[in-house]
Amino acid sequence: MTATSGQSPDAPAEAGRPATRTWQKLLPWAITIACFAYLYVKISGAAAREGMGVVSYLGGVFSGVSWGEWLLLMVPYSFLFFLIDTAVVWSVVSWFNTKLRYLDILPIRGSSYILSILNEQVGKGAMGLYLNRRYGVPGWEVGSSMLFIMFCEFYYLLLWASIGYLSRSESLPPQFALIPTIAIAAGIFLVVFLLFFAGRLGAGEKLRAQPGFKAFREAKPWHYLAVIAMRSPALLSAVVIYTLALRLFGVEVGFGEMLGYLPVIFFGAATPGPMRTVAISLWVFLFPGHEGQMAAFGFVQHNFFIFFNAAIGLLFLRRANRELFGTEAASGEATVSDG
Repeated sequence: MTATSGQSPDAPAEAGRPATRTWQKLLPWAITIACFAYLYVKISGAAAREGMGVVSYLGGVFSGVSWGEWLLLMVPYSFLFFLIDTAVVWSVVSWFNTKLRYLDILPIRGSSYILSILNEQVGKGAMGLYLNRRYGVPGWEVGSSMLFIMFCEFYYLLLWASIGYLSRSESLPPQFALIPTIAIAAGIFLVVFLLFFAGRLGAGEKLRAQPGFKAFREAKPWHYLAVIAMRSPALLSAVVIYTLALRLFGVEVGFGEMLGYLPVIFFGAATPGPMRTVAISLWVFLFPGHEGQMAAFGFVQHNFFIFFNAAIGLLFLRRANRELFGTEAASGEATVSDG
């Protein structure tokens, strides 16, 4: 992990490594541009039907929303998500890395939301740096815990997407019919995955022993279920909040329908790269005839959540910086060694 020790040996390898192909660099930009083009075509078409320009049409959508009521929904939900999200990180770190208090992880998890504006995984990397510097937890072992959280998040979202699809499949677009197939394939993979890290399959002993797989090696099935159970109140709250918020935009949707939509959209929004743009444009696809309302809704919901979470992080930034880079970092490590 240190740049100085690995710099010279890696130089020839870097030189011999094939450069990233041009199409690989351009693909994320192409997907993003395509999504925005799709949104523009849909919105301009809706504006033309109303005999208005795009700007005037969208301005009418935004002016028709009661933003005070909207904030009363979104602000408490953002704080609730923050507390639940922190509880998940605290639990996983306490299981597999080091014992610490919930209040100790709260500042760094909040501060990591600032970096998550760029990429959610960068935010998790910041938490890894904090645990390494303050508590002396090896970087690979922290990385295994963050990977464990991401792995559980996939199954948590897939589980709720499957429940939503099975309960309201008749009201969901036909493309969502893939969800049961994905769920079955992911379930089979999970069984094999758990057997492998439990040592039941015999092969792969060296791979299991790698420090990057520490959390998976030590995890029992109840650990996976516990993360899903802890995460679930956040999603169920989101179903309620997003349903009520969408009604403020003049679009009626049932809670059952939202339960089918939201896990899929959240999964796309949590995926690095251009998938966030895809997730935003998916709202327009799911609600034809409400192009302007859904474009505005997807844009403000996604961006408010990201930036308000970052604002929560600013409340903890000074303490997080002090604990990471200040004099307390050294004393913190000494304190932990006693426990």
